[in-house]
Amino acid sequence: MSEPTQTEYVAESPAREAWRMYRRNLPAVAGAVILLAIICMTLYGSFFFTGDPFEIVWAPHELPGVEPDFPLGTDYLGRDILAGLLTGGAPTLTVGLAAAAITMVIGISLGAAAGYYGGWVDNLLMRVTEFFQVLPALLFAMVLVTLFSPSLFTVAMAIGVVSWPQTARLTRAEFLKIKELEYVTAARAIGARNKRIIWKVILPNALPPLIVSATLTVGVAILFEAGLSFLGLGDPNQMSWGLMIGANREYILDAWWPVTFPGLAIFLTVFAVSLVGDGLNDAFNPKLRER
Repeated sequence: MSEPTQTEYVAESPAREAWRMYRRNLPAVAGAVILLAIICMTLYGSFFFTGDPFEIVWAPHELPGVEPDFPLGTDYLGRDILAGLLTGGAPTLTVGLAAAAITMVIGISLGAAAGYYGGWVDNLLMRVTEFFQVLPALLFAMVLVTLFSPSLFTVAMAIGVVSWPQTARLTRAEFLKIKELEYVTAARAIGARNKRIIWKVILPNALPPLIVSATLTVGVAILFEAGLSFLGLGDPNQMSWGLMIGANREYILDAWWPVTFPGLAIFLTVFAVSLVGDGLNDAFNPKLRER
Protein backbone atom coordinates (compact mmCIF):
# COMPACT_ATOMS: atom_id res chain seq x y z
CA MET A 1 0.00 0.00 0.00
CA SER A 2 1.58 3.22 -1.15
CA GLU A 3 1.92 6.10 1.20
CA PRO A 4 -0.30 9.13 0.50
CA THR A 5 1.54 11.91 -1.18
CA GLN A 6 1.70 15.21 0.62
CA THR A 7 0.05 18.08 -1.19
CA GLU A 8 2.45 20.87 -1.98
CA TYR A 9 1.25 24.46 -1.69
CA VAL A 10 3.21 27.07 -3.56
CA ALA A 11 2.98 30.55 -2.11
CA GLU A 12 1.66 33.10 -4.57
CA SER A 13 3.74 36.23 -5.02
CA PRO A 14 2.11 39.53 -4.01
CA ALA A 15 2.26 40.79 -7.59
CA ARG A 16 0.53 37.69 -9.00
CA GLU A 17 -2.08 37.77 -6.25
CA ALA A 18 -2.78 41.45 -6.95
CA TRP A 19 -3.09 40.73 -10.68
CA ARG A 20 -5.46 37.84 -9.98
CA MET A 21 -7.64 40.10 -7.81
CA TYR A 22 -7.57 42.86 -10.42
CA ARG A 23 -8.75 40.51 -13.17
CA ARG A 24 -11.74 39.50 -11.06
CA ASN A 25 -12.89 43.12 -10.97
CA LEU A 26 -14.74 43.47 -14.28
CA PRO A 27 -15.29 47.27 -14.04
CA ALA A 28 -11.56 47.72 -13.40
CA VAL A 29 -10.70 45.58 -16.43
CA ALA A 30 -13.15 47.59 -18.54
CA GLY A 31 -11.54 50.80 -17.29
CA ALA A 32 -8.10 49.51 -18.25
CA VAL A 33 -9.34 48.63 -21.75
CA ILE A 34 -10.91 52.07 -22.20
CA LEU A 35 -7.79 53.80 -20.93
CA LEU A 36 -5.54 51.72 -23.18
CA ALA A 37 -7.73 52.59 -26.18
CA ILE A 38 -7.53 56.31 -25.36
CA ILE A 39 -3.75 56.12 -24.93
CA CYS A 40 -3.39 54.34 -28.27
CA MET A 41 -5.59 56.98 -29.90
CA THR A 42 -3.41 59.79 -28.55
CA LEU A 43 -0.14 58.04 -29.39
CA TYR A 44 -1.02 57.01 -32.93
CA GLY A 45 -3.47 59.78 -33.79
CA SER A 46 -0.74 61.74 -35.52
CA PHE A 47 -0.33 58.90 -38.04
CA PHE A 48 -3.95 59.37 -39.13
CA PHE A 49 -3.81 63.14 -39.04
CA THR A 50 -0.55 64.75 -40.12
CA GLY A 51 -1.77 68.31 -40.53
CA ASP A 52 -2.07 71.23 -38.15
CA PRO A 53 -5.06 70.93 -35.76
CA PHE A 54 -5.21 74.76 -35.73
CA GLU A 55 -5.63 74.91 -39.51
CA ILE A 56 -8.96 76.15 -40.89
CA VAL A 57 -10.07 73.39 -43.26
CA TRP A 58 -13.82 73.93 -43.81
CA ALA A 59 -16.76 76.17 -43.10
CA PRO A 60 -17.40 76.96 -39.41
CA HIS A 61 -19.83 74.83 -37.41
CA GLU A 62 -20.22 72.04 -39.93
CA LEU A 63 -22.53 69.40 -38.45
CA PRO A 64 -21.11 65.94 -37.62
CA GLY A 65 -21.67 63.33 -40.30
CA VAL A 66 -22.41 65.78 -43.11
CA GLU A 67 -18.95 66.02 -44.67
CA PRO A 68 -17.12 62.65 -44.91
CA ASP A 69 -13.71 64.28 -44.54
CA PHE A 70 -14.77 65.77 -41.19
CA PRO A 71 -16.96 63.13 -39.51
CA LEU A 72 -17.18 65.02 -36.20
CA GLY A 73 -17.78 68.39 -37.83
CA THR A 74 -15.86 71.64 -37.41
CA ASP A 75 -15.63 74.29 -34.70
CA TYR A 76 -16.37 78.01 -34.80
CA LEU A 77 -13.28 78.71 -36.93
CA GLY A 78 -13.73 75.77 -39.29
CA ARG A 79 -11.09 73.52 -37.67
CA ASP A 80 -11.52 69.74 -37.80
CA ILE A 81 -12.79 68.48 -34.43
CA LEU A 82 -11.60 64.91 -35.02
CA ALA A 83 -8.10 66.23 -35.69
CA GLY A 84 -8.26 68.18 -32.44
CA LEU A 85 -9.32 65.07 -30.51
CA LEU A 86 -6.57 62.92 -32.00
CA THR A 87 -3.79 65.45 -31.42
CA GLY A 88 -5.16 67.08 -28.27
CA GLY A 89 -5.18 63.95 -26.15
CA ALA A 90 -1.40 63.73 -25.87
CA PRO A 91 -0.91 67.16 -24.19
CA THR A 92 -3.85 66.49 -21.86
CA LEU A 93 -2.52 63.09 -20.76
CA THR A 94 1.05 64.40 -20.58
CA VAL A 95 0.04 67.18 -18.22
CA GLY A 96 -1.96 64.72 -16.13
CA LEU A 97 0.91 62.25 -15.80
CA ALA A 98 3.53 64.96 -15.18
CA ALA A 99 1.38 66.68 -12.56
CA ALA A 100 0.72 63.35 -10.83
CA ALA A 101 4.47 62.62 -10.80
CA ILE A 102 5.24 66.02 -9.27
CA THR A 103 2.47 65.51 -6.72
CA MET A 104 3.85 62.13 -5.69
CA VAL A 105 7.46 63.34 -5.45
CA ILE A 106 6.57 66.28 -3.21
CA GLY A 107 3.96 64.41 -1.18
CA ILE A 108 6.02 61.27 -0.60
CA SER A 109 9.17 63.21 0.28
CA LEU A 110 7.49 65.44 2.86
CA GLY A 111 5.18 62.73 4.19
CA ALA A 112 8.05 60.26 4.59
CA ALA A 113 10.16 62.77 6.51
CA ALA A 114 7.24 63.75 8.76
CA GLY A 115 6.19 60.17 9.50
CA TYR A 116 9.67 58.78 10.05
CA TYR A 117 11.36 61.48 12.11
CA GLY A 118 8.30 62.73 14.03
CA GLY A 119 8.73 65.43 16.67
CA TRP A 120 9.35 68.97 15.49
CA VAL A 121 9.97 67.79 11.92
CA ASP A 122 6.51 66.25 11.83
CA ASN A 123 4.91 69.34 13.38
CA LEU A 124 6.63 71.73 10.96
CA LEU A 125 5.87 69.73 7.82
CA MET A 126 2.27 69.12 8.80
CA ARG A 127 1.74 72.84 9.42
CA VAL A 128 3.11 73.52 5.94
CA THR A 129 0.82 70.81 4.56
CA GLU A 130 -2.21 72.31 6.29
CA PHE A 131 -1.33 75.74 4.90
CA PHE A 132 -1.37 74.42 1.33
CA GLN A 133 -4.45 72.31 2.01
CA VAL A 134 -6.64 75.26 3.01
CA LEU A 135 -5.70 77.29 -0.07
CA PRO A 136 -8.25 77.24 -2.91
CA ALA A 137 -6.49 74.79 -5.23
CA LEU A 138 -7.85 76.05 -8.55
CA LEU A 139 -7.33 79.70 -7.63
CA PHE A 140 -3.76 79.03 -6.47
CA ALA A 141 -3.01 77.12 -9.69
CA MET A 142 -4.41 80.02 -11.74
CA VAL A 143 -2.10 82.44 -9.93
CA LEU A 144 0.96 80.26 -10.52
CA VAL A 145 0.20 79.76 -14.22
CA THR A 146 -0.41 83.50 -14.67
CA LEU A 147 2.86 84.41 -12.96
CA PHE A 148 5.01 82.05 -15.03
CA SER A 149 3.11 82.29 -18.36
CA PRO A 150 0.90 79.43 -19.62
CA SER A 151 2.70 76.38 -21.00
CA LEU A 152 2.45 72.62 -20.54
CA PHE A 153 5.34 72.71 -18.07
CA THR A 154 3.95 75.52 -15.93
CA VAL A 155 0.46 74.01 -15.95
CA ALA A 156 1.83 70.63 -14.80
CA MET A 157 3.97 72.31 -12.14
CA ALA A 158 1.05 74.39 -10.88
CA ILE A 159 -1.23 71.37 -10.60
CA GLY A 160 1.47 69.36 -8.84
CA VAL A 161 2.23 72.14 -6.36
CA VAL A 162 -1.42 72.48 -5.28
CA SER A 163 -2.25 68.75 -5.22
CA TRP A 164 0.40 67.16 -2.96
CA PRO A 165 -1.03 67.64 0.60
CA GLN A 166 -3.31 64.58 0.47
CA THR A 167 -0.43 62.40 -0.74
CA ALA A 168 1.78 63.75 2.04
CA ARG A 169 -0.80 62.88 4.69
CA LEU A 170 -1.28 59.38 3.28
CA THR A 171 2.48 58.78 3.19
CA ARG A 172 2.88 60.06 6.75
CA ALA A 173 0.16 57.71 7.99
CA GLU A 174 1.79 54.72 6.29
CA PHE A 175 5.23 55.58 7.69
CA LEU A 176 3.88 56.04 11.21
CA LYS A 177 2.36 52.56 11.00
CA ILE A 178 5.26 50.74 9.35
CA LYS A 179 8.23 52.27 11.20
CA GLU A 180 7.26 50.45 14.41
CA LEU A 181 7.24 46.99 12.82
CA GLU A 182 9.87 44.39 13.64
CA TYR A 183 11.75 44.36 10.35
CA VAL A 184 12.30 48.12 10.58
CA THR A 185 13.62 47.71 14.14
CA ALA A 186 15.90 44.95 12.87
CA ALA A 187 17.21 47.25 10.13
CA ARG A 188 18.07 49.87 12.75
CA ALA A 189 19.73 47.22 14.93
CA ILE A 190 22.15 46.18 12.19
CA GLY A 191 23.18 49.80 11.69
CA ALA A 192 21.20 50.79 8.59
CA ARG A 193 21.13 54.54 8.04
CA ASN A 194 17.93 56.54 8.13
CA LYS A 195 18.09 57.23 4.39
CA ARG A 196 18.26 53.53 3.60
CA ILE A 197 15.49 52.66 6.05
CA ILE A 198 13.19 55.30 4.56
CA TRP A 199 13.71 54.54 0.87
CA LYS A 200 14.71 50.86 0.87
CA VAL A 201 12.81 49.38 3.82
CA ILE A 202 9.68 51.38 4.61
CA LEU A 203 8.72 52.97 1.29
CA PRO A 204 8.46 49.71 -0.72
CA ASN A 205 6.01 48.38 1.86
CA ALA A 206 4.01 51.62 1.79
CA LEU A 207 3.70 51.67 -2.01
CA PRO A 208 0.34 49.89 -2.57
CA PRO A 209 -1.90 52.71 -1.24
CA LEU A 210 0.41 55.27 -2.80
CA ILE A 211 0.08 53.60 -6.21
CA VAL A 212 -3.69 53.83 -5.91
CA SER A 213 -3.40 57.48 -4.88
CA ALA A 214 -1.13 58.22 -7.85
CA THR A 215 -3.63 56.65 -10.25
CA LEU A 216 -6.49 58.77 -8.93
CA THR A 217 -4.26 61.86 -8.97
CA VAL A 218 -3.87 61.48 -12.74
CA GLY A 219 -7.63 61.85 -13.17
CA VAL A 220 -7.75 64.89 -10.91
CA ALA A 221 -4.84 66.47 -12.80
CA ILE A 222 -6.60 65.95 -16.14
CA LEU A 223 -9.67 67.73 -14.80
CA PHE A 224 -7.45 70.52 -13.46
CA GLU A 225 -5.79 70.95 -16.86
CA ALA A 226 -9.17 71.05 -18.56
CA GLY A 227 -10.39 73.66 -16.08
CA LEU A 228 -7.34 75.87 -16.58
CA SER A 229 -7.58 75.57 -20.36
CA PHE A 230 -11.29 76.32 -20.19
CA LEU A 231 -10.43 79.55 -18.36
CA GLY A 232 -7.87 80.46 -21.02
CA LEU A 233 -4.82 79.56 -18.91
CA GLY A 234 -3.66 76.56 -20.92
CA ASP A 235 -0.85 76.53 -23.45
CA PRO A 236 -2.29 78.39 -26.48
CA ASN A 237 0.26 76.75 -28.78
CA GLN A 238 -0.75 73.18 -27.90
CA MET A 239 -4.11 71.75 -28.88
CA SER A 240 -5.75 70.02 -25.91
CA TRP A 241 -9.23 68.85 -25.04
CA GLY A 242 -9.60 71.59 -22.45
CA LEU A 243 -8.53 74.21 -24.96
CA MET A 244 -11.13 72.94 -27.44
CA ILE A 245 -13.88 73.30 -24.83
CA GLY A 246 -12.69 76.74 -23.74
CA ALA A 247 -12.43 78.07 -27.28
CA ASN A 248 -15.94 76.94 -28.23
CA ARG A 249 -17.82 77.58 -24.99
CA GLU A 250 -19.35 80.85 -26.24
CA TYR A 251 -21.07 79.04 -29.12
CA ILE A 252 -22.43 76.04 -27.22
CA LEU A 253 -26.07 77.11 -27.73
CA ASP A 254 -25.57 77.25 -31.50
CA ALA A 255 -23.23 74.29 -31.93
CA TRP A 256 -23.06 71.57 -29.28
CA TRP A 257 -20.56 69.22 -30.94
CA PRO A 258 -17.29 71.23 -30.61
CA VAL A 259 -17.75 71.15 -26.81
CA THR A 260 -19.45 67.78 -26.41
CA PHE A 261 -16.86 65.56 -28.11
CA PRO A 262 -13.78 66.80 -26.17
CA GLY A 263 -15.93 66.82 -23.03
CA LEU A 264 -16.79 63.16 -23.59
CA ALA A 265 -13.10 62.39 -24.16
CA ILE A 266 -12.19 63.96 -20.81
CA PHE A 267 -15.09 62.19 -19.09
CA LEU A 268 -14.14 58.77 -20.48
CA THR A 269 -10.48 59.26 -19.56
CA VAL A 270 -11.17 60.31 -15.98
CA PHE A 271 -13.83 57.61 -15.63
CA ALA A 272 -11.42 54.94 -16.87
CA VAL A 273 -8.67 56.16 -14.54
CA SER A 274 -11.10 56.05 -11.61
CA LEU A 275 -12.09 52.47 -12.45
CA VAL A 276 -8.44 51.45 -12.67
CA GLY A 277 -7.75 53.15 -9.33
CA ASP A 278 -10.64 51.33 -7.66
CA GLY A 279 -9.41 48.05 -9.09
CA LEU A 280 -5.90 48.65 -7.79
CA ASN A 281 -7.32 49.51 -4.39
CA ASP A 282 -9.17 46.19 -4.27
CA ALA A 283 -6.13 44.31 -5.53
CA PHE A 284 -3.65 45.78 -3.06
CA ASN A 285 -5.95 46.01 -0.03
CA PRO A 286 -5.90 42.68 1.86
CA LYS A 287 -9.11 43.59 3.73
CA LEU A 288 -11.03 43.62 0.44
CA ARG A 289 -9.67 40.39 -1.03
CA GLU A 290 -12.35 38.20 0.50
CA ARG A 291 -15.26 40.10 -1.01
